[in-house]
Amino acid sequence: MQQDTKVTWRNRLHNTIYESNTVAGKIFDIVLLILIILSIAVVMLDSIQSYHQRYGHIFHTIEWTFTVLFTLEYILRLISIQKPLLYVASFFGIIDLLAILPSYLSVFFIGAQSLLVLRALRLLRVFRIFKLTHFLTEIDFLKMALSSSLKKITIFMLVVLFTVIILGSVMYLVENGENGFASIPDSIYWAIVTITTVGYGDIAPATPVGKFIASIMMFIGYGIIAVPTGIVTNEMVNATRFRKHGHETCPGCGREGHEHDALHCKYCGALL
Repeated sequence: MQQDTKVTWRNRLHNTIYESNTVAGKIFDIVLLILIILSIAVVMLDSIQSYHQRYGHIFHTIEWTFTVLFTLEYILRLISIQKPLLYVASFFGIIDLLAILPSYLSVFFIGAQSLLVLRALRLLRVFRIFKLTHFLTEIDFLKMALSSSLKKITIFMLVVLFTVIILGSVMYLVENGENGFASIPDSIYWAIVTITTVGYGDIAPATPVGKFIASIMMFIGYGIIAVPTGIVTNEMVNATRFRKHGHETCPGCGREGHEHDALHCKYCGALL
């Protein structure tokens, strides 16, 4: 009987913290989002020098109050699931930890409290509150596409890197080390700025041959912009064929992304 009471208490806590299909769960998430927004606002206001000098001690007290509340919430999340280590290693688990860690680090490292703006990432929970969990599945979908295209993009970027090194070295020789091309690193910097179509204009070729090479690099730059986009788009089309929908939150590890008819968690095997 005592064990059943314990399980019921944990399940109720899990439904309140992780789910938003109950009144208590929705209130919990809304209050949490309000606290997150207020804590971010305090960090931003404290970064203004005039406000910091006048209200710094007040901001400090408020910030530590938020930190204590978020720490309590993090502990409750660990208690309410059966396998807390899996939640700690999950995306939202890492974000939740980063939301409270800077305050404690600021005790030992001055200025670490500015990292508290990482709490803005926790606003991703707003998707669950307003029943827009399909956006969370889109995150997995995008992650799958980017992961599949990583090798292709890496090889492509290596080719671009070799190109700017070669053309930058050629421009150094053509311009005879003048007109801003004082060294090979400076010339490579110009090549990167040109081939990415940024065009700061702080370094520009003056010789006819240099202008001709620059014109070629500008045309290459337009093609370079399109290649990574095409690679990712192609992988997104391929990922669409294998995408899975599901919004059930696992009571064991707290992770989402299960199919609608799933009975067990695909990450830890717990019963959904």
